[in-house]
Amino acid sequence: MTEQHTHVVVLGGGYAGVIAANRLRARPDVDVTLVNPRPDFVERIRLHQLLTGSDDAVADFADLLEDAVRLVVDRAERIDAAVHTVTLAGGHTLTYDYLVYAVGSGAAVPTVPGAAEHSYSVAELEGAQRLRAALGSVRPDAAVCVVGAGATGIETAAELAEAGRAVTLVCGKVLNPYLSGPGRRSVAKRLARLGVEVIDGPGATAVGVAADAVTLADGRRLTSALTIWTAGFSVPGLAARSALTTDEMGRLVTDETLTSVDDPCIIAAGDAAAPSRQPLRMSCQAAMPLGAQAAHTVLSRIEGTEPAGINQAFTSQCLSLGRRAGTIQLARPNDTAVPIYVGGRAGALVKEKICGYTTWSLSREARSPGSYSWPKGGKRPAPQTVTTP
Repeated sequence: MTEQHTHVVVLGGGYAGVIAANRLRARPDVDVTLVNPRPDFVERIRLHQLLTGSDDAVADFADLLEDAVRLVVDRAERIDAAVHTVTLAGGHTLTYDYLVYAVGSGAAVPTVPGAAEHSYSVAELEGAQRLRAALGSVRPDAAVCVVGAGATGIETAAELAEAGRAVTLVCGKVLNPYLSGPGRRSVAKRLARLGVEVIDGPGATAVGVAADAVTLADGRRLTSALTIWTAGFSVPGLAARSALTTDEMGRLVTDETLTSVDDPCIIAAGDAAAPSRQPLRMSCQAAMPLGAQAAHTVLSRIEGTEPAGINQAFTSQCLSLGRRAGTIQLARPNDTAVPIYVGGRAGALVKEKICGYTTWSLSREARSPGSYSWPKGGKRPAPQTVTTP
């Protein structure tokens, strides 16, 4: 008698997609196809290091995927939930029994006048590579302006300043609103030591970008030979193009088991998922547990059992401030900061340990599906009633 196999297509080979693909292989009768637009895994949490050459920010999928996972290098263009197919940009069509939607996020297209034409992004591999080439074309002492003072902006500014660049960081009202007061002071102190000019407070919002300057809301004009835009992320429009229910940002709306509100065979994870329209913070800290939990939902459905709801807790936000310092902002399980941080050299060591742990966890899950674990017990907001339009 022929063994019945279940075919799962995973869209997206980032942190959520890879952990999901590997965990699904806990059952040998589950065949997994991973679709990703690039032939290599991108370590997004290291993209700022690519700018200075301290890391190439990529890893080989062969080292991170379970041997039986089939990798298809292509981009999904449309999902047809009615017939369980995915149309790829290359013209091929994949069929599935279950689909894991883990397409991730990228840089939002700036709406500030001139920003799209005159700034660079570090949110994706190709953008970071273009930025590195652009940095090589301007004088080492040329003014560099980083707009956006979340984790990406801070890490980029610090990395470049440590390499000797003259950096201005435009924060808007406040330097990384997520941080506690002590954590923010720690970051500001390190940036000052690196020579980064931090601009925050009233009027410190960028309202225009030219080839040689950034204009602020209060009228100040900052000289900038090269501008890096790190303010905002977006998700691919695949779900919306496929007539699936999305939130206002385009994330796939799911219930608390990460199942699409439109179709029980579509499960989402990572940055492009909006459980109960209340998405978690965009981060690998959220993406990997969500990927594992998405796999659990699929496996539960195959086994005929009730899938569990999201169960994870946050612990921190980790910032590298160059190669020799960092700030680890500790957090409550519900992802709110507490007034405790680990800074300086110890912070750098912890951040590097965490970066290494992420890829190690993916490769370990490939060798032993089901081995990855994560902090649990973070209280979710009460689920909203989610209905289709």
